Amino acid sequence: MKKYVVVCFIISNLFSCAGVKQAESNKWVPLFDGKSLANWRVGANAASFSVDSGMIIVHGKTAHLFYDGSLQDHNFKNFEFKAEVMTYPGSNSGIYFHTVFQEKGWPAKGYEVQVNNSHTDWRRTGSLYSIEDVKEVYVKDYEWYTEYIKVQGKRVTIKINDKTVVDYTEPENVKRSAGNAQRVISSGTFALQGHDPNSIVHFRNIMVRSLGD
Repeated sequence: MKKYVVVCFIISNLFSCAGVKQAESNKWVPLFDGKSLANWRVGANAASFSVDSGMIIVHGKTAHLFYDGSLQDHNFKNFEFKAEVMTYPGSNSGIYFHTVFQEKGWPAKGYEVQVNNSHTDWRRTGSLYSIEDVKEVYVKDYEWYTEYIKVQGKRVTIKINDKTVVDYTEPENVKRSAGNAQRVISSGTFALQGHDPNSIVHFRNIMVRSLGD
């Protein structure tokens, strides 16, 4: 009888732990504390990023701010991501996923999701940059909107204020041009882009929800 009780206790705990792990994976978790750049890392031109009034303010020379915290060891594969974003006129920025820290230059690894409502670049907010581009403007400068990215397997879904603007499935064994060789589904962290000194973009309420392996 004692052996039976012990076995039942172990099995019960295993299922309980699995349930907790599953529950945690279903939660939205903040990547930004609203007060500092703790758990984020930037190389060259770090002054392009600052924090004020619960926002990450992007304004300055070309730079990229990478999530470098302990959540999933900053290595995400299948996930949902969302952030509230506000652009100023003529501004350009982006949200990278499946990327990795670079000291300078445009990140070579991963995909970029465009942030651009009125810059001269015709690829508008929500574009999976240079892969599946959006020409329509869905939101205005000076207005907060929600940019949402979901990656599940090879499928990438991008929404602007709950409207799907990109639904892209990466082909098997896809081949990119030499300059875009690492623009493929893999795993990695997120990065916010500082595009140029004339661009001002604000980010807040940056959240992620893991969808498991």
